[in-house]
Amino acid sequence: MAQGLGSGSSARAVLALVLLCVLLHGEVAESKVYTVGDRGGWTFNSGRWSSGKRFRAGDVLLFKYGRGAHNVVAVNAAGYRSCSASRGARTYSSGNDRVTLARGANYFICTVPGHCGAGMKMQINAV
Repeated sequence: MAQGLGSGSSARAVLALVLLCVLLHGEVAESKVYTVGDRGGWTFNSGRWSSGKRFRAGDVLLFKYGRGAHNVVAVNAAGYRSCSASRGARTYSSGNDRVTLARGANYFICTVPGHCGAGMKMQINAV
């Protein structure tokens, strides 16, 4: 009888482990891909695009723009406020850039002269 209880406990443990793996995988599968600016793409005043949207860590922002016309630079809060990127800041310039959001505040600017000051900057908060 004790042997039967042991194998039942093992089966329950395996089932619990499988369910845990499914739940963890489900969390990853729920990540969304957002095209910044929708059909308009990454352009001036794109920062308003994020209003009313709820972003999660792991979601992906797709920045679409004419290659050579703009870029996307991940900056900190100070860089966002001053429209400047520190040395070594991650810069994207393909025109079809995928950026995965980290938990908390994520800041992006365009460093083409005059673009950030004209509104090509965005702050995204990911929970």
